[in-house]
Amino acid sequence: MDQLLPFIGDVGFPIVVTLYLLHRIEAKLDVLNDTMVNLPNRLRDELQNKFG
Repeated sequence: MDQLLPFIGDVGFPIVVTLYLLHRIEAKLDVLNDTMVNLPNRLRDELQNKFG
């Protein structure tokens, strides 16, 4: 048990930080993905409006 606590402290903290950062970046990646999916439609609409 004495050896387990330092191991959890050494390994657990980086895991928690990594999970926190992944959770934060997930929303930003979702927005980026939605933007990339909608980009062709927006470009087509803009070209139709400009040269329409």
